[in-house]
Formats: sequence, C-alpha cells, structure tokens
Amino acid sequence: MSGPSVWQRALRLLARREHSRAELARKLAPHGTAEEIEDALTRLERTGLLSDERCARAFVAARAERSGRRLLQMRLRERGLDDALIAEVLDALESESSEAERAAALWRKRFGTPPADAKEWARQARFLAARGFSPSLVARLLRDPPEDDFTPSFPDTEP
Repeated sequence: MSGPSVWQRALRLLARREHSRAELARKLAPHGTAEEIEDALTRLERTGLLSDERCARAFVAARAERSGRRLLQMRLRERGLDDALIAEVLDALESESSEAERAAALWRKRFGTPPADAKEWARQARFLAARGFSPSLVARLLRDPPEDDFTPSFPDTEP
C-alpha cells in the first residue's frame, strides 16, 4: 500500500490552514517527485485552493495584534513569500492600525503600569522587542507609557 497521493496530502495540509506555495512544496517534497509536486501546486493555484496572498493576509490577521512589523516580516519570509507581497500586506496592516497603537495595546494588556526600576524597564523592553517592535518604538513607549485612553502621538518607525 503506497499511501496518499501528493494531491491528497496537499489537500489535507490546506484543510488545516493556509500555506504558501513554497511552504507546501517543502512539506510535499519527501512524498513525490518534483514534477508531481509542481503539477499538484499548479492545479491548486488554478482552482483557487492555494494563494500566497491569502496565506500572507491570514497569517498577518492572526498575529498582528501581538506582533510588530519586523517579526511579521521575518515569519512571512520563512514561509517563502515574495518581498513585494510581504510589503503590500504589511502596508495594508499599517493603514488599519499603526505599529505604535498595536505596541501600546499589547503593553497595556501585558503590563499596564510603567516600569518602576531599570530591571522592570528591561523586562518590558525585552518583551516588546521579542515581539518584533523596533527598539526606538519600545524606548518611546516605555519612556512615555500610554494612558487608558491612549492615542499614540509619535510616528511609526522604520520597518
């Protein structure tokens, strides 16, 4: 008994979550020839079941609330997505809510109180930096912590 075909494996993977073309090809590589995989991926794209753009948008929508632009960009690259598509999706996110607003909301949810000392400041800064927010944004946020009705007054930083 040979097991599921490349097509069946691809459908099973896509049933779980959106995948990029490169990601799906990588997962299917041990289970078929390059030609079989290419045929399956092309067929999936033609039928609309596989879309790099949809994959990128779904990924960003699921993680935007708790991740900065840098982390999102890195994770999308890991999925084999094109830099132009990544920039387009992240720019669309910025038009919905700024990185400063997302950082402030995450900080408020996690901490809510300004750091009392250098050790606490470092802990809060590490938390935000690990989630992909730029060092300059983190420093400004912790230097001037948001109030409950916070609307950030500082501009977003570089990507």
